[in-house]
Amino acid sequence: MEIFKVFHIEAAHRLPNLPAGHKCSRLHGHSFRVEIHVAGEVRPPTGWIMDFAELKENFQPVFEALDHRYLNEVPGLENPTSENLARWIWQHLGPMLPSLCKVVIAETCTAGCVYRGE
Repeated sequence: MEIFKVFHIEAAHRLPNLPAGHKCSRLHGHSFRVEIHVAGEVRPPTGWIMDFAELKENFQPVFEALDHRYLNEVPGLENPTSENLARWIWQHLGPMLPSLCKVVIAETCTAGCVYRGE
């Protein structure tokens, strides 16, 4: 079974590896929607995989590292595409959350990515 929790991160970035005329090469911001999914067996007696409060607590350091930041200045996010952001979150959250199974990033209402680890 799988559960997830949604977080919202406000951040600015630019994509430095694009041609100078591309709109995403200019500084801009997003209201990123981040879904953190964990998988496992439903455990008695709670009847859940894990406490959503525990999931939020594990995500908090990642949230603080990204929210209201210029993502290009975050070590490891020099080219902060949604794909690289999802991988970065996985790398930082995975050691604390071994049941992590998926990170979903939506950078707009209609565009995003899904990362399931290597």
